[in-house]
Amino acid sequence: MNIFILDQKEITGNFLSGFKRYQETKDVYVMDNDQLLKKKDAFVDDWNEQQKQNIALHLKKTAEKGGAVICVKEDGKLLGFSVIEPDQFGTESTYLELSFIHVSADYRGQKIGEKLFRKTMEKAREMGANKLYIGAHPAVETQHFYKKMGCLPAQEIHQPIYDREPKDVQLEVSL
Repeated sequence: MNIFILDQKEITGNFLSGFKRYQETKDVYVMDNDQLLKKKDAFVDDWNEQQKQNIALHLKKTAEKGGAVICVKEDGKLLGFSVIEPDQFGTESTYLELSFIHVSADYRGQKIGEKLFRKTMEKAREMGANKLYIGAHPAVETQHFYKKMGCLPAQEIHQPIYDREPKDVQLEVSL
């Protein structure tokens, strides 16, 4: 298994072909008065081919603008990827946004996400951040992953990220 930073030329329109985003959610966490509360909310996330192509285009543009696309591959197959957006923000800390971190459904439960997250933190430090900001999917399993990785509720809410998906839980992790 190899974890590495992709060059923009390596990100093609079919970069995510074969990647399985599938996630069935039954319970979520919601932020209420600075506390995470568990509630029922059933839905499925699954990218179709058009969504994968749109995301691949975003990844390419992010790399072109100075962001980072980190991937995990084994025998040429994409197992997981993460994305650090290029623009810093924050008044108290220097944040970079972790906009994507996903492991293909067939490869979850093998600590790939943990290794990918650590590599992403290392790259964000190299890019000048002292914290990663995450608008994190509210699924209970996703939130448990981020907690395991040391993430806490964001001290500064970055409104554009919050507005993009208000159901996400706004998190940060110190680098």
